[in-house]
Amino acid sequence: MNITGRLTRDAEVRTTSQDKQVVNFSVATNDSYKNKQGERIEQTTYFDCSYWITPNVARLLTKGTLVELTGRVSTRAWTGNDREPRAGLNFHTSQIKLHGGSRKAETVQATDNNNKGKVTAEQTEDDLPF
Repeated sequence: MNITGRLTRDAEVRTTSQDKQVVNFSVATNDSYKNKQGERIEQTTYFDCSYWITPNVARLLTKGTLVELTGRVSTRAWTGNDREPRAGLNFHTSQIKLHGGSRKAETVQATDNNNKGKVTAEQTEDDLPF
């Protein structure tokens, strides 16, 4: 599955109890449709994402950066502190394509000579409304 969206926060690298490193970040995607009354409805979906291939990509994944992700989706459910049921979407990323959008990411990309993993950068004129 592919999703395209903007990072809602800077990526973080965490280490599991088995000493494996994972990059965690969140992406928001927008969709719109017209309802029966002809009104345009905007819908935002948030994905909690994980990337296991190389932790070096974390410094490129900054808030606001437009990314295209390839991977698989899973769901999770839990009960919040208020005892209300909650649900969320996890996206297990196997490939990340950067489309720019964050000055910090552009600066890091320009100085990064180490291209481990499948990370590429492209500048686009697209500017999604989130």
